[in-house]
Amino acid sequence: MAKIKDLRAKTDDQLNEQVVSLKKEAMNLRFQQTSGQLANTARIGQVKREVAQIKTILAERNKGSKE
Repeated sequence: MAKIKDLRAKTDDQLNEQVVSLKKEAMNLRFQQTSGQLANTARIGQVKREVAQIKTILAERNKGSKE
């Protein structure tokens, strides 16, 4: 799980790429959970939280640039 300080140091493009990869990971985790193969169920929550953190950072940046 990435720290907020590390996420803020990345560019918008890097953050958008990370969101895409995390969403793919979340989809794979859901498939694994459905089929009963998921060993670490807490990872689903971690991925969702990280996506939310990145989206929050992107929203803050967009709000700051519009003012």
